[in-house]
Amino acid sequence: MAKFYFKPSQKEEKQHLVPTRRTIDFLLNYSKSLQVREYNGIKFETILN
Repeated sequence: MAKFYFKPSQKEEKQHLVPTRRTIDFLLNYSKSLQVREYNGIKFETILN
């Protein structure tokens, strides 16, 4: 079976994505408000406001 290799382009190597502070705050607040509960093998996800 043939093997495939991925080599990033020069454009991708130079591009460094940096998230904004607003994005980081949103993700942290979302993860703090998310609750996952398991009941009888079923997972329930709840967002607390």
